Amino acid sequence: MQSIPRRHLLAALAAAPLAGLAQTAPARLERVVVAGWNKPITEVTPLLVDEDKGFYRAQGVALEYVPGAGSADAIRNILSGQADVAFSDPLTFFAALDKGEKLRAIYDIYPQNVFNVVSLKGSNITKPADLKGKKVGVYSLASGTRQGLQVLLHSAGLTEADVTVVVTGLLNFAPLMQGQVDATAATDTGLLIGRRRGLPEVNVIEVGKVLPMSSDLFVVREDVYQARRDALRRFLRGYADAAAWMIAQPQEAAQLAAKLAIDGTDPALNLEIIKLRNAASVSALTKRNGLGALDVTSLQAAADTYRKLGLLQKPLDAGKVVSQDLLPGRRGDAG
Repeated sequence: MQSIPRRHLLAALAAAPLAGLAQTAPARLERVVVAGWNKPITEVTPLLVDEDKGFYRAQGVALEYVPGAGSADAIRNILSGQADVAFSDPLTFFAALDKGEKLRAIYDIYPQNVFNVVSLKGSNITKPADLKGKKVGVYSLASGTRQGLQVLLHSAGLTEADVTVVVTGLLNFAPLMQGQVDATAATDTGLLIGRRRGLPEVNVIEVGKVLPMSSDLFVVREDVYQARRDALRRFLRGYADAAAWMIAQPQEAAQLAAKLAIDGTDPALNLEIIKLRNAASVSALTKRNGLGALDVTSLQAAADTYRKLGLLQKPLDAGKVVSQDLLPGRRGDAG
């Protein structure tokens, strides 16, 4: 739990750009385009609020958001030049590197692993080994839910051959409730929405307890990293300010999401989603080094695990494709 002084500090950080916006915001703003993994939903509220809060404008950045349908879309959009920064899960980032793309991770959006596998209370599925011989749902065969399932199976010495994988669709717990699957892979927000829609008491196996790693990163092409360091640094400062504001002022963020997010019609649900994303945004490392700090050791462990699973073909040195120098407060950051 955060102490009262820390909350005050976060609030001060969040308010600081606004207090001096009129005096400090440059007359000309530099365009930075972020490619998302989804449409503008409540989960990405820090990328949607600049018209109201001015976090990016205060840093001289004109922020644009390009929606996508998965992290692969986000990576494709930076590779094609349609965007400057991709909002990507680590495996999609690693897979692009595995294919020879020159990319770099510059900020850890969610250092916590948000994936899980859910089963009804009476199923007696409480650990990865219990999944053997079961039907397990995933959002899609290309989703992070399948990756999370593979990690859990691997931890128990199992593979997908030991289960029956069933595509159930996004946020769809109906097959679980109707007995069509024995368990289903989901995210923390997916489970939250499922519970609000009548999901009964469940067992939850958290992937993060097996592989504690980031869920999403900001990724850029290597040439963009080299050529636009100042713009990227200012974008990250704006994002960190927006994330700190959302942590300090979740109620305000939920109200703004009701106006800005396509799924934000219920402010109470927005608030629950925002609290989950706030929790996923912090870790022991970010408490020491600031929001966005990247855990290279954790990312290396994830890359090694994915290679063992056959999802990557070549060894990957995470230290060579992760950079912390553009993070707020790091060397060369004048802010």
